[in-house]
Amino acid sequence: MPEKFKEGSSSSANGGFIPGMNVDEKAKGLDTHREDSEESNPPAISEDTNPVLDQTSSQEDRSNGLRHGHWPAFLRNRHKNKDLESGSNSNESRADEPAKPKFTAWSQIRYSLFNSWINVLLVCAPVGIALHFVPGLNPIVVFVVNFIAIIPLAGTLSYATEEIALRTGETIGGLLNASFGNAVELIVSIIALFQNQILIVQTSLIGSMLSNLLLVMGMCFFFGGLNRVQQHFNVTVAQTATSLLALAIGSLIIPTAFQRWADLPDTTSDDSSVANLNTQLSRGTAILLLLVYACYIFFQLKTHAHIYNEPSQKSPKRRVKVAKGDASKGMVQAVAGISATGAGNTTSEEIQGHTNKTQDEDAEEPQLSVVVALFTLAWSTVFVAICAEFMVDAINEVVEQTGVSKTFIGLILLPIVGNAAEHATAVTVACKDKMDLAIGVAVGSSMQIALLVLPLVITIGWIAHIDTMNLNFDPFEVIVLFVSVLLVNYLIADGKSHWLEGVLLQTLYLIITLAAWFFPNAASDLG
Repeated sequence: MPEKFKEGSSSSANGGFIPGMNVDEKAKGLDTHREDSEESNPPAISEDTNPVLDQTSSQEDRSNGLRHGHWPAFLRNRHKNKDLESGSNSNESRADEPAKPKFTAWSQIRYSLFNSWINVLLVCAPVGIALHFVPGLNPIVVFVVNFIAIIPLAGTLSYATEEIALRTGETIGGLLNASFGNAVELIVSIIALFQNQILIVQTSLIGSMLSNLLLVMGMCFFFGGLNRVQQHFNVTVAQTATSLLALAIGSLIIPTAFQRWADLPDTTSDDSSVANLNTQLSRGTAILLLLVYACYIFFQLKTHAHIYNEPSQKSPKRRVKVAKGDASKGMVQAVAGISATGAGNTTSEEIQGHTNKTQDEDAEEPQLSVVVALFTLAWSTVFVAICAEFMVDAINEVVEQTGVSKTFIGLILLPIVGNAAEHATAVTVACKDKMDLAIGVAVGSSMQIALLVLPLVITIGWIAHIDTMNLNFDPFEVIVLFVSVLLVNYLIADGKSHWLEGVLLQTLYLIITLAAWFFPNAASDLG
């Protein structure tokens, strides 16, 4: 039989071809048959269909239909099923592979000791401890070295606390961060309290609040707003924290005013009895503040946790170069305060993509094992306590030799010790437009000091029978704190920030720094 009849007979059942038809006619007949069948039964269009790939693979399917006697659609489905089966088999083989060890000895050492560039200063910790026991050494050297050593130790302590909090759940983790967030300030205050350095206790706590509210938040607003028109943050969270700060300031103003006006000459009480009454007033106020702080923790972690988890609006970066003719237009837009949602579809898509990317970056995984994290928390706390004790021991000699006031040391210098690592973190996240986290570090830390650390120190002094530790602060300290909270409350009321607001906050902090530098020492401060 001729070859052409063999070819025709082999495919007549499937393609409806006539024996003797040549190859071109066969292909033409196949196309006609496919068109008729598709018109009568149009194929379902899938969302995953790629028209470019379908056009490219049509010729291959046609040749496969001639070769195997199947319709191209069937071939495509069969090939797709094979791909799915091969993909599932590859996934199963990947799942069967043994997981690599997550924690190694080197990774634990690297993350616990070298998790930040500032940890190069950890060498100052053993050096500062050794210098304390060197006879005849200038106390200024001991003060400076131990002062520097506490800076990386505070960062390591905070890092270990966060590693433990990642494994304990949201509620327990929040409590751990709230408790150990200002551990350095608490340790320094307790050591100064038992050394009868009451002025250092009071000024260091007030200075920590001022540093967070003015310096840290000012730097966040300034550096975060340099390449953005404005930034947004959760105004409800910020206003709640500032309201609690206002309550804390009231708890300082009332005992201070009580001490000033209760011992007037026309009153029946003498100075000793007024001081005793003020101490009792301070202790009662401290208990109430601790109860308010407990209510705030319950509010944040339980009843209103959704408020603290709401993401804020992201702000696109400003254009670096402005084309000709766009300068006036850009000025008008800046004055009008055009929001990101009104900037067009492209801007909205960019903001949404940036938000999704930020949420992906926020998914943190522990870098330390539980044992290593607990050990890191323990040794960093011990070193902080030792270095803080030696630093506080040298304060009196530093004041006598340099003439620097204790007010300046407590109000300006000591807050740098416990907040340097948090300062760097807050500014970094502000530059990444994560303003909620930056506000939480600045305002939240100040609120914790006012409602947790300060009342706790009063309570510890009560237990230790140290009656001089009360809420009767120097009026200068109370006034500067009141003005600072007032300015912060004005600036965060609208939930937006820009670089000029950062300049205002930092300017007020510099004014307070100058006042503290020229503040004279009292005769009792040298004792």
